[in-house]
Amino acid sequence: METFFETVSQFTNLSPESKSDLAAVLKRLEYPKGHTLVRPDSVCKHLYFIESGLTRTYYIKNGKDITDWLSAEKNFAVSIISFITRKADRRGIELLEHSVLLSLHIDDLEDLCAKHHDIERLMRLLVSFGLIQLQQKFDDLHFETALQRYKTLMATNPTYIQRVPLGMISTYLGITQETLSRIRSKI
Repeated sequence: METFFETVSQFTNLSPESKSDLAAVLKRLEYPKGHTLVRPDSVCKHLYFIESGLTRTYYIKNGKDITDWLSAEKNFAVSIISFITRKADRRGIELLEHSVLLSLHIDDLEDLCAKHHDIERLMRLLVSFGLIQLQQKFDDLHFETALQRYKTLMATNPTYIQRVPLGMISTYLGITQETLSRIRSKI
């Protein structure tokens, strides 16, 4: 859990009591590559912190598998719409590698937020950070060229090219696999 609390400390400092209460409800999970954490069209009841491994959030549109988000070590994975609303969402989350995760159930999180102001602040900051990331991805898809999006991915997450199948990378970038191949041949 050391990695989790190091990551969390980048957002806010938690009191020793908050850390202890949070550690008491976090569950350590280990799953193989290909395991589904959240099925599409189901309710996401857990927030996952990735100690090691890689997840992808995806959906199916017109029979096509679209990678919506990628999360690697020291990041969180969640179907945020479902987690907050407690309603089914079209998105699923699967593991692209053998992964070690920490899992926090929504009910435990709400109890902790009611008891500890600093945990409530942490969650607000995490949601704000997620919104900023989402807005950046939205802006990239609408205002950047395919080449610029690929270069941004290489600058921010260079290991994804070795760790994520190219078909998933292309849908994540909002381009065809053929366009991705052309870009890669030029670089």
